[in-house]
Amino acid sequence: MNIDFELYRIFYVVANHSNITKASEELNISQPAISKSIKNLEEQLGGQLFVRTKRGVVLTEEGKEFYNYIKQAIEYINNAENKFTDLINLETGCIRIGISTTLTKEFLLPYLEEFHSLYPKIDIQIITNLTSDLMPKLKNGLIDIIILNLNDKNYGNDIDIIKCKKINDCFIVNNKYKDLIDKEISLKDLNNYPLILQTKGSNTREFLDNIARENGVIFKPNIELASYSLVVEFSKIGLGIGYATKEYIKEAIKNKELFELKIKEKIPSRYIGIALSKNHIPNFSTKKLIEIIKKNSF
Repeated sequence: MNIDFELYRIFYVVANHSNITKASEELNISQPAISKSIKNLEEQLGGQLFVRTKRGVVLTEEGKEFYNYIKQAIEYINNAENKFTDLINLETGCIRIGISTTLTKEFLLPYLEEFHSLYPKIDIQIITNLTSDLMPKLKNGLIDIIILNLNDKNYGNDIDIIKCKKINDCFIVNNKYKDLIDKEISLKDLNNYPLILQTKGSNTREFLDNIARENGVIFKPNIELASYSLVVEFSKIGLGIGYATKEYIKEAIKNKELFELKIKEKIPSRYIGIALSKNHIPNFSTKKLIEIIKKNSF
């Protein structure tokens, strides 16, 4: 059967009131039109739904059973409509963000603060891991977006990338290496000193290793750390030459806790970006967060 849903809705309201006049007032439909709709529905179903009485209409035994199912269906649809309205008005929902701990602290926090002040009822889930581990979750719809340091790599035809903010990297030391501060050093020369780098697998390390290879250099770090912040802290106490993002260490440079080395080869800028799956439509919460980031990040 291919019965018009409107007939079900009319039946539901009439059954609730047991009165065609009251149903007419609620639905803003004429009484003859309602009577005709009920008759049409009965004909398509092949049985009687109501019995007319002096006080109104009463459901038949078959009509009562039918009503129990239609009532559940109508209420599910009403709940779905209400839920959808809440979602588009950002009264409820959840946004799942894949990101590193560094980008959470250095990039995302102010945007989350603004987002939460505007939409306090939206749940926020932060999933921290390497981009290589987060990307399959994005493609499978287990997270909504990834915020990442972009490399010149193809993330796949099913991934959209939005560039957000340009950042610049540098090599850093504390005053223990003050004799290097005014010198110009090549990437190759850096291997003559203790190097502190992030572990392989991180986007930052991959970006740096690509630059080194382009200049015929393979870095041999003395210390490898999973955490970017530890690279900075180890550099501050003089354990070696670290690799950091200028925008994140402004205060340490200003306070002379760290010094930027002059490197002969050019280290290109890179971008923080947002990765989205083309196979999953972003929810309204995700769209709003992206709008806030795009508005304020450049």
